[in-house]
Amino acid sequence: MDTKQRTLVKAVVWNLIGLAMMSLVGFVMTGSIAVGGTIAVINSAIGLSCYVIYERVWARVRWGRSHG
Repeated sequence: MDTKQRTLVKAVVWNLIGLAMMSLVGFVMTGSIAVGGTIAVINSAIGLSCYVIYERVWARVRWGRSHG
């Protein structure tokens, strides 16, 4: 099982990648860096929260793990 710190670091790195991609998509779709960036930040905050919860829930699920 991952530690809480590892889960958080994985989530932050993943969200930084997502933030960059969403900023680019937001800019292309709206033509505005400010609007695109705002969309990206909101999306990243929601995504980070959901990802951390998701990882911690799955860390408690025993199904599918090998015990060797």
